[in-house]
Amino acid sequence: MAEIQEWAEGLEEIRELIGGEFARTEPRNNAVNYIRGLLSDEERKNSWTLSERAGHGTPDGMQRLLSTTDWDPEAVRDALFGYVKKHLGDPEGILAIDETGFLKKGTASAGVARQYSGTAGRVENCQIGVFLTYASPAGRTFLDRELYLPKAWMDDPERCRRAGIPASREMATKPVLAAEMIERALDAGIEAAWTTGDAVYGQHSGLRRRLEARGMHYVMAVPMNQRAIVPAPGTLGVEGRADQLFAALDGRAWRTRTAGTGTAGTGTKGERLYAWSRIRINGPAETGEHWLLARRSLKDPADLAYFICHAPENTTLIELARVAGARWAIEETFQTSKGETGLDHYQVRQYTGWYRHITLSMFAHAFLSVIRSKKGAHTRVPDSW
Repeated sequence: MAEIQEWAEGLEEIRELIGGEFARTEPRNNAVNYIRGLLSDEERKNSWTLSERAGHGTPDGMQRLLSTTDWDPEAVRDALFGYVKKHLGDPEGILAIDETGFLKKGTASAGVARQYSGTAGRVENCQIGVFLTYASPAGRTFLDRELYLPKAWMDDPERCRRAGIPASREMATKPVLAAEMIERALDAGIEAAWTTGDAVYGQHSGLRRRLEARGMHYVMAVPMNQRAIVPAPGTLGVEGRADQLFAALDGRAWRTRTAGTGTAGTGTKGERLYAWSRIRINGPAETGEHWLLARRSLKDPADLAYFICHAPENTTLIELARVAGARWAIEETFQTSKGETGLDHYQVRQYTGWYRHITLSMFAHAFLSVIRSKKGAHTRVPDSW
């Protein structure tokens, strides 16, 4: 009974946070009931099942919530910033950027195209969402999202109009979308010491420059052919590829360290041990030091991953390894959100509908993360919820 009361009070807090974005009582209640349904144990969480759970005779109210009701998902996203900051915020928090695919049939859904989906591990007909997540000792959850629109869409204004894509939406690469989300989160007061992401984002020098301009430190994955300049006495430095630079190191340059442990402890598969090494690169920086970092499998020495880093002075190797390992947090967040808060259960085609469903699902995930931060990782949906 106490658990049900705690969940009810937590949901009431969200109602108060987002309620002002809805002019009328009905859509306000529908939004809260939508989040409540996303937190349920329903196998499929769409307008039909969530309407039934809310006691509605038809799905019309929930469908209007995602389509024609007057509310701004950006404002609700801003409320999510405040919610995460209040309950999970920490000065040593880590921002993680990544993308996930939503498999779709047909050609009408906003942004859908034949494109690579990491979710499927191959090229599929899908939408791609770029997400910003937050990890701290208290927990991990989403902060922001953007729907990636391929060039074929942006070159077809009529197709965009039919999918409800605003004429003001401009072509943007995934790293540019990532930079914009990170800057929004920082402007909203989100506390974070580091940013991490995979090679799609790490190899983008423009994103790295924007992070450094904001005083953000990072550990970002890069491909093996990432080029860097290693300082050398009496010269301008020696330029080389990441794989070649690390291949030239003595075996004593490698240290066995953990690749981060969950948010602040062991991951779902236990402690992840690897061999790590780093090389100072690119000369001094105004707000810290630049490094190349390498991670090598203990089981297969040929299995290496590389990272480019901007770190405070005197940062240890184990700290860089911890931040690199935090990237797993976003993969686990995708898994839990798709399995527990219906991130990929939507049945909308319009651009606005995508943002509305995804934003409410992110809020549901944040709620679950906050509950778990108080009660432990094994919290389940209470009976009669």
